[in-house]
Amino acid sequence: MRKRLDISAYFVVGPENTKGRPVAPIVSDAIEAGFTCVQIRSKTASARELIELTREVADVIAQTGKSDEVTLLVDDRLDVVLAARSSGIKVDGIHVGQTDIPVEVCREYLGADAIVGLSARTHELLEYIKTADVTHVDYFGAGPLHETKTKPDCGLDIDGKVVTRSFDEIAELARISPIPVVIGGGVKLADISELAKTGVNGFFVVTAVSEADDPKLEARKLVDEWKSHQHEVETQKSQL
Repeated sequence: MRKRLDISAYFVVGPENTKGRPVAPIVSDAIEAGFTCVQIRSKTASARELIELTREVADVIAQTGKSDEVTLLVDDRLDVVLAARSSGIKVDGIHVGQTDIPVEVCREYLGADAIVGLSARTHELLEYIKTADVTHVDYFGAGPLHETKTKPDCGLDIDGKVVTRSFDEIAELARISPIPVVIGGGVKLADISELAKTGVNGFFVVTAVSEADDPKLEARKLVDEWKSHQHEVETQKSQL
């Protein structure tokens, strides 16, 4: 899965993000619309609930015939990933933050083929990206582009202030990062054009899809917009 990792359209979701609707059907909609990576994230669900949710999402990915294309990750909970794998659930890896379980521990327990994503440090972000040890990391998650209610501490610096990122900063981040970068934090359809031009590898969203009246329609709009502008960027590069 590491060789096939595609974080261009990355969906983060948990039961607290769906307006009371089941998670799995919304994930199915996102995948059918072209999303390439799904992260299960919940700060309220129990370990057993997360394992069952991971099973349900793995099943819908399998039903779409994309188990070898769509990456399934769990946020933070190495115990859930290990328990899910022990139960025969196809989960591809984990995403952790700076204060979560260390990435080297994740790699030790999950193996060389697993995906391990890391939220980039907010404080001194660009300097961190330049110097970070990425031996055990497959991609950085960074942001926020805007402040977001789904993760109020996203972008919180050491002074307790939320630091949002400009497109210029994101472009510099993409330029200097030794590994792929996915950007999120309040990303909406109107942001995709400028975000694609920065050179990052993808965008991540939560409520733009999970709280939409028609999740599949909104997911497809995001994917189509990204692909359209990525094509423009690639065309411009080839003409240089």
